[in-house]
Amino acid sequence: SAAAGKMDMKAMMKENNEKMAAIPMTGNADVDFAQMMRIHHQGAIDMAESELRDGKDPQMLKMAKDIISAQKKEIAVLDAFLARSGKAATGSAK
Repeated sequence: SAAAGKMDMKAMMKENNEKMAAIPMTGNADVDFAQMMRIHHQGAIDMAESELRDGKDPQMLKMAKDIISAQKKEIAVLDAFLARSGKAATGSAK
């Protein structure tokens, strides 16, 4: 149902925000940015996957596919940076 879909999206956002809030800041702006953006991007992928599962509108389905593709590429860049910085990636893919 539409109401259940909205609740799923809200639950995803809440979980994502909790993950970001739990990350200790290092004081290194680049590392902190990469850690937070990685979680943020994974949240976008999770929401887009939900859209692909439940959505009907062709434009929104295409957007969801594009988001997944773009965010996975950016996560790979963030992961590589974090590895070079000696930080394990957080909020890793399921």
